[in-house]
Amino acid sequence: MRGETQLAAEIELVLAKANSNAGRNVYLAQDAAWTRAEASALRPEAREAQPLWGIPVSLKDCFDLAGFPTSCGSKFYREKNGEAAQDSAVAAKLRAAGAVVTGKTHLHQLAYGITGENRDFGDCLQPRDASLLTGGSSSGAAASVQEGSAMAAIGTDTGGSIRLPAAICGLAGFRASIATGARLWRGGAHLAPSFDTLGWLYRDLRDGPLLAQALFGLAPARPTAFATLRIGVPHESFFHDCDPDVLATLALWLARLQHEHATIVRFDASFWDEAFKIFAPIQAAEAAMIHRGNFAHFEPAIAERLAWGASISTGELAGLRLRLDTFRRETARRFGDFEFLLMPCTPASTLVAGADQSHARARILRYTSPVSLAGMPTVTLPPLLPGQTVGVQLCGPVGSDAALLALSVAIGNFATA
Repeated sequence: MRGETQLAAEIELVLAKANSNAGRNVYLAQDAAWTRAEASALRPEAREAQPLWGIPVSLKDCFDLAGFPTSCGSKFYREKNGEAAQDSAVAAKLRAAGAVVTGKTHLHQLAYGITGENRDFGDCLQPRDASLLTGGSSSGAAASVQEGSAMAAIGTDTGGSIRLPAAICGLAGFRASIATGARLWRGGAHLAPSFDTLGWLYRDLRDGPLLAQALFGLAPARPTAFATLRIGVPHESFFHDCDPDVLATLALWLARLQHEHATIVRFDASFWDEAFKIFAPIQAAEAAMIHRGNFAHFEPAIAERLAWGASISTGELAGLRLRLDTFRRETARRFGDFEFLLMPCTPASTLVAGADQSHARARILRYTSPVSLAGMPTVTLPPLLPGQTVGVQLCGPVGSDAALLALSVAIGNFATA
């Protein structure tokens, strides 16, 4: 059994790996002495009552952690907010469950971007390859798991901020249903409350149900038998802009599922082409309300989006919300033909550091925003084989979080068999 001495040694190894990327900016706030003290306060006899005992977990820097500032990826907010007086709900839950918080991680400014680029704190590069961005907005979360300074990393997902970094960093990721994620949002900074939810990045799909039980109180579910499982996949025409390696990864996952006797059901997802046109203005309008009066402190591209959001009229928003309701009904109706759906998280497997990423957001969000609009829980399945560079997203109907995580474990088991 792991004791205090062994835990202390493990935490030292974890801390030694922190900020190993080229920019040394995986964490925006970290205090090694504080983390050591947190580990020292854990008692082996409490392990049965603390399901995350001794597990190093990083926290995205849009959630409060007592004694640390919350930057939201912005130096302006880091100074404005000052040190948090108390833990956010998710930080409190982690600590009560015995997790050792390793620090607060990098994010795209305001969590309002998909690349992990950040003017104030530097772009977040992958620890394993300095030529590649981590993706965002949960950029440091992905980097912390990739470098081994955390076994799991708390992130947020509004339009793909967990799914995309997980997919291009070779990791698993879980995005909770919006109602599930809302349980732990106290003390967290919103971007767009209609779509914001919480989740985590991690390596081993088998850890997903443990984290969900510890944080959300979700009892582990029994996975659907593969012989009766129906997996929905959009018609191939939806993937017209996917790179060949992304399509090859999807095809390999589908072949493996069919080998396990799952049924693949193709469906018409053409109405999803409207998703980004609904998502982007609602997101911008809600973000503009939150950050009103502060636009000039942010990166030009973000300030421009916020100004656009502020210009959207009440009548326009009402019309967009009617379209959102229709979209959600239409998507929910598709789940009468299958239990879960599988598709790419992104049409491209990499984001090259230093390249022009101005068109990346719209291109990627075509694949992530349908899930965001519908509010579905999603697990990013990591690459199936060595040499593959991108993951795919496995999605379930709203409220199916526990069943989805159980299925992801079963899929992970046969994928590694």
